[in-house]
Amino acid sequence: MPDFTRVADLSEIADPGKMLVEVDGEVVALFHVEGRFYAIDDVCTHDGGPLVDGELTGYKIACPRHGAKFDIRTGAALSMPAVRPTRAHAVKVEDGGVWVALGSGPGATPGPNNQAADFRSYTPTNTAASAAESSPASHASAGSPAAASSTPATAGASPSTATAAATDGVPSEEAVREWLKEVKDPELFVNIVDLGLIYGVTLSPSADAPGKHQVAIDMTMTSPACPAGPQLIADTKRAVGSRDSIAGVEVRIVMDPPWTPDRMTDAARDQLGIF
Repeated sequence: MPDFTRVADLSEIADPGKMLVEVDGEVVALFHVEGRFYAIDDVCTHDGGPLVDGELTGYKIACPRHGAKFDIRTGAALSMPAVRPTRAHAVKVEDGGVWVALGSGPGATPGPNNQAADFRSYTPTNTAASAAESSPASHASAGSPAAASSTPATAGASPSTATAAATDGVPSEEAVREWLKEVKDPELFVNIVDLGLIYGVTLSPSADAPGKHQVAIDMTMTSPACPAGPQLIADTKRAVGSRDSIAGVEVRIVMDPPWTPDRMTDAARDQLGIF
């Protein structure tokens, strides 16, 4: 049997409502929605943000830092930039109080007040998502209206195609996009082209280096405050600027329209286990 700890009186938390409680030295977010109580770790799996400070809408809690949403009943990650669930805990109501058992998860304790007994726990379906546990956070947010309307036409192009496009010393947009596939989101392990973070690529002859080209890249982030933004920008400049035909690289971070998961290619969805 799970070891339950009394964390609050029934009268302490409104419906709907939320509060932070401590269970055996661990911080847990407790929720009261439509007469039932739910508990999950107060940790956003994207960057460790406090979930209890976010906006509660129905059974969804949004991380106040980057907007990742979680199901308070199961801990499942419902939206980017989070791809992994946060831990859920069993809850029961007894003797006028609310009791929580750490790590027991939904459905662990049978009974009339077993919280979320009808819901399944979320489990990542791919190794890339689970491997993200040991990686720093990353992500992004949007591009220019003109760029947003154009999708990466060469997301599926082979490296040989891109190489051929630049063998004559004149790089092409297709070649640049292929080079950018070397840059991977440090949390998701998916390249930034397949993630849909590249909104536009513009090439122009360099005035200072005859025979070479300047490249301007319109790039977005899955969230405006993406902590991995500087790393992604540096990696992008390095991946393109290291080519013999390139004189310089400008990366322009644009925020409108906002990035959404539907910009990802099928390859990225398959890698992340999103169906």
